[in-house]
Amino acid sequence: MLSIGIVGLPNVGKSTLFKALTKKAIDISNYPFTTIDPNVGVVAVPDERLQQLADLSHSKKVIPTAIEFIDIAGLIKGAAEGEGLGNKFLANIREVDAIAHVVRVFEDKDITHVHNKIDPINDIEIIKTELGLADLESQEKRAKTKDTKELPPLSLLNDKKVIYIFNASEEQIKNGWQPSPELIQAIGDSEHVVLCANFELLLSEAAEEERAMYMADIGVSHSGLDELIKRSYKLLGLLTFLTTGEDETRAWTAKIGDPIPRAARAIHTDFEKLFIRAEVINWQKLLTVGGWGKSRETGDLKLVGRDYIIQEGDVVEIKI
Repeated sequence: MLSIGIVGLPNVGKSTLFKALTKKAIDISNYPFTTIDPNVGVVAVPDERLQQLADLSHSKKVIPTAIEFIDIAGLIKGAAEGEGLGNKFLANIREVDAIAHVVRVFEDKDITHVHNKIDPINDIEIIKTELGLADLESQEKRAKTKDTKELPPLSLLNDKKVIYIFNASEEQIKNGWQPSPELIQAIGDSEHVVLCANFELLLSEAAEEERAMYMADIGVSHSGLDELIKRSYKLLGLLTFLTTGEDETRAWTAKIGDPIPRAARAIHTDFEKLFIRAEVINWQKLLTVGGWGKSRETGDLKLVGRDYIIQEGDVVEIKI
């Protein structure tokens, strides 16, 4: 399972966001370094297609695909030199596949900011600088190594893909807050999501009927967390293919560009070498024609071989 590390300065809302994501009971007290060891949570990827296919197939179970989020304690200026347990935290970041960088844009006199001011551009630059300094140290250590041929390529922190999470207040969300052009320039080509971590935690703990009421009150049509999870999934270069039947309807993860035998490893590791062929149909087409049997009759079901590249939303049946 691929993982995304949640990073940022202390007291920007990382642990609140993580708790909303995973519904784990972790300490979110108002002081830096609450999170010493990284908390790990496996999070389901929202997928409205699953229930529709399950209804079609009368499936007993519905199983979404998932990604892993890791809550990494707050970095501070000087982390690359070990300030604020920086070496430990940077090592945690090195192990993840991508970074979700939480940036505080809300004002709250009761929640201290490590620099005593709300300056998201400065906060972003601090994290970028610390990651860059850590990369420089890694490169310098590698340069001093006599035989580098047998060593694996360096995993540089600033090479990791990043999604920025602008953590706003409920009032800012109500007023339609969006990052300024200067803030967009600071994050470059990276994706971003605007949400209120406290509100998302409230939603995650609410009953279904309460969720709709809360979202209507704040003027949003969907959860910011759902948007974050979906965008994070795409950030990792992943797609979802599906299987459906009476036992279960299930989402599976593959990398974009995978041939179908390689994608089939998600179902069972032996499927890649035992693969003979597969039946494939787009999920929407399957719903339209009314099921697997009817799709054979209409000719919408494709028979594919080993060179077929798996596509987002493919419903498959693997033959081995």
